[in-house]
Amino acid sequence: MESARNCPLFGGAFSAILPPGAIDVSDLRPVPDNQEVFCHPVTDQSLIVELLELQAHVRGEAAARYHFEDVGGVQGARAVHVLSVQPLCLEDLSLRGCCQDAWLLSGKQQVAKENQQVAKDVTLHQALLRLPQYQTDLLLTFNQPPSNSRSLGPENLSCPPWSLGNFEQLVTSLTLHDPNIFGPQ
Repeated sequence: MESARNCPLFGGAFSAILPPGAIDVSDLRPVPDNQEVFCHPVTDQSLIVELLELQAHVRGEAAARYHFEDVGGVQGARAVHVLSVQPLCLEDLSLRGCCQDAWLLSGKQQVAKENQQVAKDVTLHQALLRLPQYQTDLLLTFNQPPSNSRSLGPENLSCPPWSLGNFEQLVTSLTLHDPNIFGPQ
């Protein structure tokens, strides 16, 4: 089985440790320039790293909830439910030097996949890292749809489903190498 690996993001401006088997979705379909998206090779799990405009009108826990609800709106969620919001310890982050505020939110959104009528409860874990000196909110999302029992047969055990620990490693390892990605300061 492939192990976790340090991977360049946004053309090398950032790097982070990705979980085993992560597939770069941009190799499969177009992805917006402000996103890096990775999918699990067997399950429907995905990881998204997004560079977003700083939402200065919301602060603290409210900022984490704002982005969670915004993602739900973009995905056409029929319902959104926040399970927990906790501050992240800045000392644990590779970005601690430029991150002013960090939050971890867990919640559920009822979302129907493209071309499907039935909505399913998807568990989302989001880390919001606020970089006000760059006018940026960094949003990392771990999507955990309900497990698909057919895809987890014995032949697919070479890459087990990702865990919250894999997501936390992505969040804590995210490193900025080139601040020019944010444009002139």
